Amino acid sequence: MSNLSIDNSKYLKYKFFNSLFLGISVGSYITIYSPLDIKTFSIGGIFLAVAMIIIAKYYHKIININYFKKISLTAEYCILLSLLILLIFSYSYAISLAIYIIYQITFSFGSYLVRTETMLFNEKKIISKLDVIKQQGTLIGMGFSFLFYKLIERYFMINDNETQVYYVHFVLVIVQIITILFLSNSFKTKRHQNQ
Repeated sequence: MSNLSIDNSKYLKYKFFNSLFLGISVGSYITIYSPLDIKTFSIGGIFLAVAMIIIAKYYHKIININYFKKISLTAEYCILLSLLILLIFSYSYAISLAIYIIYQITFSFGSYLVRTETMLFNEKKIISKLDVIKQQGTLIGMGFSFLFYKLIERYFMINDNETQVYYVHFVLVIVQIITILFLSNSFKTKRHQNQ
């Protein structure tokens, strides 16, 4: 039996910022992945499908709160790493490929995270709140990214996609750090009654 539990309020905040990140970042991948050959996406898709099958075979061992915490945090740190890679290094085929690989690794745990989240919460009310807040975060993020690109285009005369995406990554790093903090604080250790 695990000594971990989830703080619903903090997890909902995590979910909001996680979805906000998605909304802000969704359009940027067209630019980031532009140097990649179209065949790369086929290979990546094959890898993703195989990885998801392998992970699904271990559901009986890893669908629990301890693994959920470890895998969720690992995925979020991987995303933070991909953001820093883009900010530190200039655009190139190698950087685009590295970011694509990192994201494929995190996506391979997508089904696992959704299944485990549903099983851990196991209440219609909280699952409904999770889905609503997820859509709200995504919508606000997409609205923010549209305004951000418009503003830097109008007031800073930054018109090319690569530069716009580069600058939005500073915002994404902040959002991702907040996301990781809320996720980390969502897990609390239960106090044992009998000591």
